[in-house]
Amino acid sequence: MKIGFKKIVLGALSLVTLGTLAACGGGNASGGGGEEKGFIGISMPTKSAERWIADGNNIVEQLEKKGYKTDLQYGEDKVENQVAQIENMITKGVDTLVIASIDGSALTDVLEKAHQSDIKVIAYDRLLMNSEYVDYYATFDNFAVGVLQASYIEDKLGLKDGEGPFNIELFGGSPDDNNALINYNGVMSVFKPYFDSEQLVVPSGQTKFNQIATLRWDGSTAQARMDNLLSANYTDKQLDAVLSPYDPISLGIISSLKGVGYGSSDKPLPVITGQDATVAGVKSIIAGEQTQTIFKDTRILAENTVEMIEAIHNDKEVPVNDTETYDNGVKVVPTYLSKPVSVDKDNYKQELIDTDYYKESDLAE
Repeated sequence: MKIGFKKIVLGALSLVTLGTLAACGGGNASGGGGEEKGFIGISMPTKSAERWIADGNNIVEQLEKKGYKTDLQYGEDKVENQVAQIENMITKGVDTLVIASIDGSALTDVLEKAHQSDIKVIAYDRLLMNSEYVDYYATFDNFAVGVLQASYIEDKLGLKDGEGPFNIELFGGSPDDNNALINYNGVMSVFKPYFDSEQLVVPSGQTKFNQIATLRWDGSTAQARMDNLLSANYTDKQLDAVLSPYDPISLGIISSLKGVGYGSSDKPLPVITGQDATVAGVKSIIAGEQTQTIFKDTRILAENTVEMIEAIHNDKEVPVNDTETYDNGVKVVPTYLSKPVSVDKDNYKQELIDTDYYKESDLAE
């Protein structure tokens, strides 16, 4: 890969100013031993969710093993932080940017700056919207995530066998994350016929994405909404299932349910899905509260992203397996999809412990 004189100079200057610039957002800048193959900027949304810490660390570890220098920064869910951090990475002379956005539509200007500096951009697990300067996208199959979550409820309730009607409530992810809408579409592809036949009934009537979305995927926001749903719709009804898109949202929902007596022998908790196989979420599954989660192995996503970076830097064909689905409003972004896995009490050991993603001790009380 050719690197211009300007970029070489900026890269050298960055060694002097690295400590100052890395302080923005409390990030991490480091490099592997020996001659560096390239300089990769990694912009993650927040450290408040454990999965993003794992994502960042996995990418850094794999890149540094291959001899790349890295700059990992976290925006802490503030768009202005993320913009400033990416601008600093551009100034430092990174060759490639890997960006998991806080708000997928808020980075158009800084992406144009990256393009002007001949920097390739890989959107990481959240599609960067409304910009032609997104070169590739590495993610899990988020439509399949929704299908897996809804299919789990379908199986648990016996909907294919004609059982019902059952009361269900739906929760969605953040409206500024395109994945949340794709996830919702996957859910509805399974549930729609059961809504039409009234095997599934939503007493609140809230089924549209803008009605069920949870800003920033926040558990306390979900808990407050669940409180309202229960008081308004379930004084004389039993809730049978909750489609939750994310473990912290699931835990907020469970707190709300337990507050009105669910979880007892005469009032069992509903079937409750989740996503990301967080430590707290898996512990809840083991305890018999949350029912299911979606495991998205961040090691695999990091590995796929590193493969893309290697191809870019070696002027080879970049591996993608979807060139039709992910339209960001300006272009269809070539995408490398990883496969999600449904996890519950029956298979968590096989999927999470036997694969060394977690240790037994991580999930112990």
